[in-house]
Amino acid sequence: MTAELVRGQNHPVSQSRVEIRVSAGTPVLALASLADEQGRFSGSEVLAHPGARSLPGVRAPAEPADRHTFAVDLEAVPADVHRVGVLLVLPPGGPVRFGAVPASHVAVAAPDGGTEIAGYTLTGLDAETAVIALELYRRQGAWKVRAVGQGYADGLGALLADGGLPAPAAGELAAAALRTAAPVKETDATLAALPTLVGDLRAPQTPPAEAPAAAPEPPDPLPVSAVPYAGTPGPAPAGDGSPPTISYTHPRRRRTSSEPPEPAPRPAAAAEPGQPPRPVAGDAGGWSMDERLYNQVWGMFEDLARTVAAYRSAVEFADSRMDRELDDALSDPRHRLGGSGNAARDTARARREELVAQAQAVLDRDLAQLIAESEVVEPALPAPYARWDNPVWHGHRTPEEAPLALRLGDLHLPERPDLRIPMLVRLPLERGLWIDNGRTGSEAAMAMDTDRLRRAAMDMAVAHAVRLLAVHPADRFSVHVIDAAGAAAASLAPLVRAGVLAAPPAAGAAGVTRTLAELTRRVDLVQMALRAGAPEDLPPDVDTAEQLLIVHDFPHGFDDRAVTQLRYLADEGAAVGVHLLMVADRDEASAYGPLLDPLWRSLMRLSPVPDNHLADPWVQHAWTFEPNLPPQGSRVLDQALDRVAEARRTTRP
Repeated sequence: MTAELVRGQNHPVSQSRVEIRVSAGTPVLALASLADEQGRFSGSEVLAHPGARSLPGVRAPAEPADRHTFAVDLEAVPADVHRVGVLLVLPPGGPVRFGAVPASHVAVAAPDGGTEIAGYTLTGLDAETAVIALELYRRQGAWKVRAVGQGYADGLGALLADGGLPAPAAGELAAAALRTAAPVKETDATLAALPTLVGDLRAPQTPPAEAPAAAPEPPDPLPVSAVPYAGTPGPAPAGDGSPPTISYTHPRRRRTSSEPPEPAPRPAAAAEPGQPPRPVAGDAGGWSMDERLYNQVWGMFEDLARTVAAYRSAVEFADSRMDRELDDALSDPRHRLGGSGNAARDTARARREELVAQAQAVLDRDLAQLIAESEVVEPALPAPYARWDNPVWHGHRTPEEAPLALRLGDLHLPERPDLRIPMLVRLPLERGLWIDNGRTGSEAAMAMDTDRLRRAAMDMAVAHAVRLLAVHPADRFSVHVIDAAGAAAASLAPLVRAGVLAAPPAAGAAGVTRTLAELTRRVDLVQMALRAGAPEDLPPDVDTAEQLLIVHDFPHGFDDRAVTQLRYLADEGAAVGVHLLMVADRDEASAYGPLLDPLWRSLMRLSPVPDNHLADPWVQHAWTFEPNLPPQGSRVLDQALDRVAEARRTTRP
């Protein structure tokens, strides 16, 4: 039975020899590429094309055609090659874009005309002239096929440059591939494109949008940053007295022809005339639904930041204009003596209220749209992004691949506290986490009993650890705990009971020393192995899984050497798979003085109670962070741990 894939889906390939079959509505060049584990091209042999058809394990077809079949021998693919890509390119003399021809179909099949294993139809293309249709890739010693569908409006050269080739080399290689291909007769292209062109003539004619440059990765919410964004509110104009215009359009919320979303989103529900369309979950760019939802959540975050920035700037402008008009009225002797001062003041206040009302109306409109979007996005989130009370956790199973991101809590602004935006961070974690169980600087923490605050902080750390374990493949994460005083036994009980810890919680100074020494040794050995280019030569006792170290009640049980090792893990560990999650009060560690300042700055601070200590790098709003914990009385945490434990039992030899 053939697996019909959608963009981003994968399927196992159990045979080492397979055929790649291409069926297109117009003559295309079918090429093959070889790339490393990160999808980067390197070396002299990266592309099989009509002028150089053979690469180890694969041979490209000779000429443009509407049908191709070429063989792939996966056993002959070099060991350092992890991805074999199938590329489709429109040749010279043919159609100018894939959107003007019928959708192409690419399939992986058994050799010599055997049955198809998996197929993929490339829908949603527009201005692209080159596309990565699918790729065969290694995963834990086995091969799989993934539907990619990544298009490039600037052609093969842009595709190769995106894969890591320097721009001059990418251009030369693309020119060589196209130069050796026989031009397509114009009549062939016209006939092939005729059904699509007829359909285009019936629809409103709009030129294809130019694909925008790839947006930078969205940053985590951080303590106040000096990084501005292009629409930061500036000083009020001194000209006509109208309020400043601020654009807070989110660039990644626009659909691009080079990144059509797959699987295709549901069409937006019809709306009343003059009203925006109803939002759809996953209505953003990305290769998979999880990536599209991640991008959509970040789009909502930025939209909320910028619409509130526009509102606050408008109110500030209205206040400053009113103050200026009041000063003018008071400085005019005619107003003071003639009794017209009251009328001038009333006029100034009325103008201010009018401007604020206009800004409030725009804010209410935008917030209503974001709330409607949140109401459809939140229930659709996968387990790594979902709240603990989301029903998705009831049917969650241990996945085969690591997730894109992880939810740490919720963010909101005072203009609309009930509009909560999930706070997502990319995985693997590039920074350690610090859950602050101190009371200094937080009104909510000051109002709590110290014991309750410390218990809430450790419960939050355990919930993060359970989420990490539950959304990763079995045995992908090993969790270590340092609880020198044994004060976190109640919070740690679910982890201990499920047997998912790498070792019992380390207690006392000896336990602290032993655990830190083991993890420091692992960081040293992995770093040396990577520098030597021999990661497979690690000693057999080194755990190659990702490591999470939970440190409770720091600095209890730590001497100077242990503090130095902890700083080393915070600085060097993340790059080689050792991640730090601290539960600590910075004031209690003040005895070490400035020695620990770099440690605190390197960690992302979170609070177990609502606290507005986070700021975005665009407009510097103070965002209120609110942790997400399992509901009182719920067994969702225990159920997730039971699935993790069961998955580990079934996967171990």
